[in-house]
Amino acid sequence: MDIARLSTSMATASMQSKVGTAVLDKALETQESLGAGMVRMIDAAAMEQSVNPAVGANFDMRV
Repeated sequence: MDIARLSTSMATASMQSKVGTAVLDKALETQESLGAGMVRMIDAAAMEQSVNPAVGANFDMRV
């Protein structure tokens, strides 16, 4: 058994695991940020509806 090759192999596997975890962490942060933005948009729409309840309820249409 070649100890140097085994050591290199284990180090590579460890590094790949760390990189994969870092990428997943970054993806999670991105999704959390997008989710927070959506919540802010929904809150803004609810605020507009509470201030002007008639806005958007009716529209004129001609055919």
